[in-house]
Amino acid sequence: MAHDGQGLGAKNSIILSDLLSLTGAAITPVEVVLETAKNRLRKLVSVDGRVSAQLIEEHQTATHGLAWLATYAQALRQMHKWADTLNSDGKFGEVEQLILQVTFGEYLWQVYGGIQMNQGEVLRLQDMGLGQDDMRMLMEPAVQTLTQHGNTQAARVRLVDLMQEQSANITVGTTGLDDELEMIREQFRRYAVEKVEPFAHEWHLKDELIPMEIIEELAEMGVFGLTIPEEYGGFGLSKASMCVVSEELSRGYIGVGSLGTRSEIAAELIIAGGTEEQKQKWLPRLASAETLPTAVFTEPNVGSDLGSLRTRAVKDESGDYKITGNKTWITHAARTQVMTLLARTDPDTTNYKGLSMFLAEKAPGDDTTPFPTDGMTGGEIEVLGYRGMKEYELAFDNFHVKGENLLGGEEGKGFKQLMETFESARIQTAARAIGVAQSALDLSMQYALDRKQFGKSLIEFPRVANKLAMMAVEIMVARQLTYFSAFEKDEGRRCDVEAGMAKLLGARVAWAAADNGLQIHGGNGFALEYKISRVLCDARILNIFEGAAEIQAQVIARRILG
Repeated sequence: MAHDGQGLGAKNSIILSDLLSLTGAAITPVEVVLETAKNRLRKLVSVDGRVSAQLIEEHQTATHGLAWLATYAQALRQMHKWADTLNSDGKFGEVEQLILQVTFGEYLWQVYGGIQMNQGEVLRLQDMGLGQDDMRMLMEPAVQTLTQHGNTQAARVRLVDLMQEQSANITVGTTGLDDELEMIREQFRRYAVEKVEPFAHEWHLKDELIPMEIIEELAEMGVFGLTIPEEYGGFGLSKASMCVVSEELSRGYIGVGSLGTRSEIAAELIIAGGTEEQKQKWLPRLASAETLPTAVFTEPNVGSDLGSLRTRAVKDESGDYKITGNKTWITHAARTQVMTLLARTDPDTTNYKGLSMFLAEKAPGDDTTPFPTDGMTGGEIEVLGYRGMKEYELAFDNFHVKGENLLGGEEGKGFKQLMETFESARIQTAARAIGVAQSALDLSMQYALDRKQFGKSLIEFPRVANKLAMMAVEIMVARQLTYFSAFEKDEGRRCDVEAGMAKLLGARVAWAAADNGLQIHGGNGFALEYKISRVLCDARILNIFEGAAEIQAQVIARRILG
């Protein structure tokens, strides 16, 4: 091996002076392999120089694999950047070094041998048409040193030892965010520990709505107006702050962490596509939580194919609309006051061009009468997890919407308006995924310390420590991807690919953490009384909503190839 690297320093970690140069050098070979795969696939799925949607679908495994490979390349870039910045600031300690070397050791091996798209699908470079000659770039000395000496059992066990010593810290390793954002984290972590975590499992088991008291307290803390501009009653803070808040509240309970999502989506729609009158009317109400919104987009048998929506909005002589049709998977529908509702205003269309977005007002309901407004009925969908706001099917029959509540005052813009919200929604979902993964780590770490088997704590068994270490490592990887996409959004740059990558990886990380966490709990984890059972159920939805993993990979691949 060309690089002497001195193998392992201090038994566990690669010597620091080598580590950052190694990780920096290892990125280029991955990028070369990515570029090769991209060029190979572009030829495969193009007709007359244009990428063909039909060919992308025919070669779905390869194209989706390209999205995962690109996600890994971006993850390695961001982790190296994170480490380099911390090192420059004198904050790159042993925990951070171990996280970095384990990340590179694991992800480089996966790039070479197979990326885990999910627990049952592994993407290999040959699936994208690459041969051994194309893969020789991964024989570079820096890559070999990191794959051989990065993700070792000694490194993982040492990381878990340090995690026990630093258990009072909010995060495993320094996040790299500024002091103001970390103060926000501390504030919401305290709130979650005091007001959310002690009650979340009971809300879940009883399938109860999160108490209004929680919503009122979150409103006072500014959660619902976090990113709404100050001139419209919000705080005008960054998407990065929204990530931190979502992360810590979801760590307490995903239902609480998701309360702000509906307001985020509604506000994004109005800010991007609303008239000035609509902004003046609705944004202050959303910011204060005087008005709680719900998103009403999906329909039965439609799923991700929003262009096929059938719900009709017919304009009457007064200029108002009557809406008729069915919607499903509507979160927090009963006790909200306004629906961002997508419907077809042009009956002659069968695609996205005939869709319009409405700010449809309704009366909030309660447990006995969930939908008291004329023209709409609904029923609850019973679900495994993600229960604190409840899911509903809705039916509309000549439901009345004021003409002034057509978003932007113009028909046919609904799909475009919705697309403009997807970046923020997916960044926020990635942050929720981090919170759920962190919850799994919190519960599993404590259980592994407390549970004794064969005369010692579970945490002393290397395979248990391995699971805990990989949770901590991948949580940091997901964090850095998510923060990167948030910073891009804050700078006003297009970041649909970056947000999609953060959501794609974050959802997988959350599910792996919850699954491994339940395994650490053994039979007890399968018992409803143990909180990890709830976290497992909650984690599973993250790979589905806000764009299923397959749709997410498709979107990323099409943008990369295009």
